[in-house]
Amino acid sequence: MLGVTTLGIPLHPLVVHFPIVLSVLLPISVLGALWAIRKGTTARKAWALPLALAAALAASAYVATETGENEEDRVEQVVSRGALHGHEEAAERFLVFSGILFLMAGAGLLPRTTGQAARYLTAAGAFGLLAMGVQVGHSGGELVYRHGAASAYTSAGTGAARSGDAVATSRRDTTVRGGGDHR
Repeated sequence: MLGVTTLGIPLHPLVVHFPIVLSVLLPISVLGALWAIRKGTTARKAWALPLALAAALAASAYVATETGENEEDRVEQVVSRGALHGHEEAAERFLVFSGILFLMAGAGLLPRTTGQAARYLTAAGAFGLLAMGVQVGHSGGELVYRHGAASAYTSAGTGAARSGDAVATSRRDTTVRGGGDHR
């Protein structure tokens, strides 16, 4: 079970950055490999890095999804279920697609036309997965910064009401008391 570390730090925010970074690196490595193959490098040699990145991406997406699911109940104490739903759905799509893309990248090692077609499909899929990664990251960021999901792990969050805008409420309170921006 992947959840909170023994230090009480939520594991999910520690691991979610890996699939995001890998989803950026994958299309770059795929384009580099396709260029190297065009210049005469063997497909097996050039395709090793994109395949390794696709494997790491699928594995890290799995870990990120599992840790998110394991911490969901705690975060639901401060964030409405509706706010979590979009992020959860986007993360599940990202996980499934990253697994499919890994299999496609593996087929890129096949000889001749089949391998070449798989490599080009992997290139297209890598850019699609990057777009999906942006969507997952954006929705996760909104949970933290707009809906106050991080407060589930602070003493202030233990008694917090389910709010879709806890952070904005906190900012308004600070401004009203004179501690905020007075533009």
